[in-house]
Amino acid sequence: MTNPKFDVVAIGNAIVDILSQSTDEFLAAEGMTKGSMQLIFDPAAADALYARMGPGREVSGGSAANTIAGLAALGQPCGFIGQVADDQLGQVFAHDVQALGVHFTTPAATGGEPTGRCLVLITPDGQRTMNTFLGAAQFLPEAAVDAETIAAGGILYLEGYLWNAEQSRDAMKRAIGIARDAGRKVALTLSDVFVVEGHRDEFFALIDAGQIDLLFANDNEVRAMMQNEDIAAAVAALAVRVPTLVCTHGPAGAEAHEGDEHARVPAEAIDQVVDTTGAGDLFAAGFLAGQAQGRDLETSLRMGAICAAECISHIGPRPVADIKALVAEKLG
Repeated sequence: MTNPKFDVVAIGNAIVDILSQSTDEFLAAEGMTKGSMQLIFDPAAADALYARMGPGREVSGGSAANTIAGLAALGQPCGFIGQVADDQLGQVFAHDVQALGVHFTTPAATGGEPTGRCLVLITPDGQRTMNTFLGAAQFLPEAAVDAETIAAGGILYLEGYLWNAEQSRDAMKRAIGIARDAGRKVALTLSDVFVVEGHRDEFFALIDAGQIDLLFANDNEVRAMMQNEDIAAAVAALAVRVPTLVCTHGPAGAEAHEGDEHARVPAEAIDQVVDTTGAGDLFAAGFLAGQAQGRDLETSLRMGAICAAECISHIGPRPVADIKALVAEKLG
């Protein structure tokens, strides 16, 4: 097995976030649950919601893409596979990810759905409510899974959101096979409770078949996987089924289990929570960077917590500060 060219290669939704300040009253009027993510299936409905929102700004997003952006900011070589359309937002996404130094060569789709976008409403308490039109992202074909890129990555990182569409799910299954044949590790982030509820049995089939080496989840996703409201019991039960489990607990920190090894760290203190968009994505970036650097579980968790804290201190899902320098300073 050759040394990897990239520390991490991710497959995920290639979408552009449109971020807008909002109010609890607007969310209630729109019938939204604060802090949740809902899918929009009709591009006209996405356009109509956008028209009702306040002023917004465009930032390239997508869960796994945010993680890759964090890894690039930490100095780790990485690649990304995801589909945009041949339109203005697609050009925005491609420019942004390539400008970070990320290897991204997935051809843009012509015809069909436009580039995906996520309409993110941010309330004064920093909570984000996401309304996602996946567009072209969900139609990632198997042909877009470049075998050479997958085999060149030390870890293949899969975004659970993309498991919802049959075409992109088939592409990810092909990628798992390529990574396994190349002797690489495979990581999966569960993404959201609704993803778990729709695909719990499939995820367990992958885990039990030894196809997943590293699983990222938050409290609610672990509860949904194990169908147990006792979070400590749910984490313990899930940890014995996967080689490495990382569970985030929001303001209560995060923990990781790997065989008999267990580590837990508190959340990093910040002055004010501005926007929680992308916090879990940047946590994964810090943890994966730590693992790529040969760090132990506790240090990797701390790196994740530092990156997540920087993320929630400003609007937008990607780093603003020099997180590489920030991690070095805080680790000492």
